[in-house]
Parts: sequence; structure tokens; C-alpha cells
Amino acid sequence: MSLTCQTVMNALEELAPARLAENWDNVGLLVGYPEQPVRAIVIALDVDSDVVEFALAHGANLIVAHHPVIFKGITTLRQDTPQGDLLCRLIQNQIAVIAAHTNLDAAQGGVNDALAAALGLKQATPLLHTHAERLYKLAVFVPEQQLEAVRTAMGDAGAGHIGVYSHCSFSVKGEGVFLPLSGATPFIGEEGRLERVAEYKLETCVTENVRQQVLDAMLSAHPYEEVAYDLYALENTGPAFGMGRIGILDQSMSLRQFTAMVKDRLAVSAIKVAGRPDALIRSVAVCGGSGASFAAQAKQAGADVFVTGDLKYHEAQQAIAQELAMVDAGHFATEYPVIPYLAKYLATYSEKQEWNVPIISSPSKDIFWSL
Repeated sequence: MSLTCQTVMNALEELAPARLAENWDNVGLLVGYPEQPVRAIVIALDVDSDVVEFALAHGANLIVAHHPVIFKGITTLRQDTPQGDLLCRLIQNQIAVIAAHTNLDAAQGGVNDALAAALGLKQATPLLHTHAERLYKLAVFVPEQQLEAVRTAMGDAGAGHIGVYSHCSFSVKGEGVFLPLSGATPFIGEEGRLERVAEYKLETCVTENVRQQVLDAMLSAHPYEEVAYDLYALENTGPAFGMGRIGILDQSMSLRQFTAMVKDRLAVSAIKVAGRPDALIRSVAVCGGSGASFAAQAKQAGADVFVTGDLKYHEAQQAIAQELAMVDAGHFATEYPVIPYLAKYLATYSEKQEWNVPIISSPSKDIFWSL
């Protein structure tokens, strides 16, 4: 069976669920159709004419991009306009486009985690919480001999994630009692005879995004014809998602030293800085793209400096008044670190699922340059 756009979307949904996107955003499959076969995938920050040419040169008919190629509603599709010509070329060459935008910003392992990692931040957490994963308790009754097989299957499917731990569960031994009725084909026992079996009650926590796959794995691994289990929502919440990140450096440095490090790590020739060059920097907030509006949250979280893009003059003034240094490394440079992350994620997924298609990072380039 050939790889389809829907299969790639399913993989991206595990990394950056669409529900994490802001309500004004436009994410998902924007060009093409779900069952379209995929020959090769290009990963890019933007979809422009150069990226389309790159895809064609590499035989790719799917572009996975961060920025949506269609953002606002369009009323015409004219080839004498830049956007119209781009969309027509995509359609004419049967190149599909999937966008993962603000959902990839907020996701764990997305844009902001990639930026935080590029700058060497430790203990990075969301700067602004926008979503919290709903948690469920899953309890299933398993015969003693099959306990470990069911426990492993559920953990491998994503159950039992608590912080930096996986496969977390609890089990307690008891006795299961059941009476197979007419037409039953029990794994243990006989039709019409009350049966008592040494069983374990196996409990684990499940987040909403993996709930169905954990249930499927549990039912597949369980030996019983009719599996007895309980699934109920919890008041406590799971992992938090949100915009930006805040973390700490291994050691303090001056703003001047920090700025030099940012230029080097993000491979930019020039950046804008607001703040005293000798200010001591240890706690760092970041937000890929246009994140200057979160400066107040960065200061409230205890940041010494905020790294983002598209900083405006008055935003810098307000930040300095709050004694928060600002580093504008550009929209492109603060988001581009996610491209190799995304390519690696899909390559790993491809290997496990045997997609057997090339996954190529586009040599995207910043539209700005410095003299």
C-alpha cells in the first residue's frame, strides 16, 4: 500500500495535534487530497516558488510547511497574481501541501523547543500556557500469565507518561469471577460453569491524544473474548502546551556575550538588541517568529532576556522600562531550527512504519539580508 497524505497527517497529528492551533490559524491539508499517494516529502518553513522548484527537482509531491500557503480566505485564483500563480503551479504539478503552524509552535518538540535547544536552554517550559492535555485513568483486568504482555502493549502505545517517565502503571492481584453464557468461547473456563481466575487489576494514565491507540493496543494484546476495563476522566491535567519557552543557561553571561552566542547558534549575520551590554543573563525566554507581544509574560516569568523576531521600536521601549533585554534574531532564524527537528521526526516515523519515501529538508533562505 502506498503512502498517502492522510498517513503523513496522522503522523504529524501525534507531534502537533491540530487542536493546539490558534482559532485564527489555518493548518492541515491545504492543497491536495487525503488519499493522494506520496512519492517524496519536502520539509520547508515557507512555500514559495523556490521550494516548489526544489520539490519538483527531487521528485517530491508533498510539502510539509510551517507557514500556511493559504492563510486568509481567497475569492479568486488568478495566475497573474503571485499567490494565484503559486497555487496553480502546485495544483498543476499535483503537489500537496500540509501546514503545521501555531500547533507546531505550541507542541512539545516543536518550534519553540527547537529554538530553546539551539540556544542551549535547560529546564525549558512553556512561557504562555494555551492548552492542557486531558487525562484519563484506564483500568483493565488481566489474567496473571498475560499481565506483562498487556502492560507492555499499553506502554508502547503511549500509556503511562508522567513527566520524564513512561510506561508508568500500578497493578494489584485479585480474583476475577465470571459465568460464560451460551455462545461464549472463553479463553479460560467453560460455557455454563462459574469460573474463578487469578487476575490483576492493571491501572495507568492515558492522555487524550493517545487514548484510542492505547485502547486498541490493550484490546489486541488481551486474551479475553470480552475485556473488562474502566476508562474515566480525571480532574488533574496532563502535559501543558503553549507559546514560547523559558529556561536557563548553564552559566551566566553578559548580554553582549549572549548576543554573540545567539548569532553563532542561529547562524545570523546581524541581530537587533535592546538592553545594557553588560547586563547579566541567566534566565532566557524565547518565542520563534513574532513573539514580542509576550514580553510581559517573559518578564513575569523571571526572564533576563527575551529572544524572538519582528521586534518593534515601542515594544523594545516597554521591555527596557521593565528591565527586560530583548534580542531580535529575525522571524526566519528563530523558526528555522524546527526544520531539521521535523525532518528527523518524520524520518524516524518513516523507518518504523516502512514508508520507503525520501524526506528532504528544503534549503530555505531568509528573505532579509545585511550589508
